[in-house]
Amino acid sequence: MKNTLVLALLIVPTLIILDLLWIGLIAQGIYQDQIGYLLATEVTWWAALLFYVIYGVALAHFVVLPAIKLGDMRRALYNGLLFGLAAFATYDLTNLATVRDWPVALTFIDMVYGTIVAGVTSATAYVLGKKLVRG
Repeated sequence: MKNTLVLALLIVPTLIILDLLWIGLIAQGIYQDQIGYLLATEVTWWAALLFYVIYGVALAHFVVLPAIKLGDMRRALYNGLLFGLAAFATYDLTNLATVRDWPVALTFIDMVYGTIVAGVTSATAYVLGKKLVRG
């Protein structure tokens, strides 16, 4: 459990920074155009932080730590990509199935983003974390 938490401490800030850049700067217009009618005027920060902690611990436990144990950075990258795809597909495809007027384009943009971020974050955490944890 200690190794998972050490890795999560690398992963969570990375996820937050990448999301702030993506949602706050790069794709802000996309989200506003596509689902502006659903967006809150203010972020519920406790919910966002809880997501990052849960997601970061899950990436650490299920993706990065096993890759470190195997000594295989590619495994961290590939499994991170798959984990991100599964997580973001769960969110986006559920919304597409259940939320009226949920945009198809945003579904796939968000899934691609989530896939890439989880893969890159997992590979980065592998490189930084392999010196901090025991396999």
